[in-house]
Amino acid sequence: MKRIIFALCLFTFVFNVVVSAQDQREFSYTEGDTTYTMKRYVFMLLNSGENRSQDSTEAAQIQAQHMAHLNMLAEQGKLVVAGPFEEGGNHRGLLIFDVETVDEALKLEGEDPAVKKGRLKMEAFYWWGAKGTVIN
Repeated sequence: MKRIIFALCLFTFVFNVVVSAQDQREFSYTEGDTTYTMKRYVFMLLNSGENRSQDSTEAAQIQAQHMAHLNMLAEQGKLVVAGPFEEGGNHRGLLIFDVETVDEALKLEGEDPAVKKGRLKMEAFYWWGAKGTVIN
């Protein structure tokens, strides 16, 4: 009986540690004399959507609205990296959001005119990056 109670207590402790680690967006670890702080972001691929049949004038208008939307998210501090792929095929670009959940990122980018018009579709998942990383 004591073994069963011990096993249940151990399981509860391990389960709580794992769940707590998953709920955190940041953690630090030390390697040698350097401490790294890792942060969880949302990485989003923008892929070609089902509706890319707009004429060049309408496509240019949608692109301008798309860029305005991304700039707004960046100004709000929710979008930290964005850019198109060169020769990416159906993968059109990437976005990295500094938000709590994948659902929040999907909701924010779901308001993008290019997504609403079907020119782009979204695929998002969590990504861990070193906090403070700068791309020059």
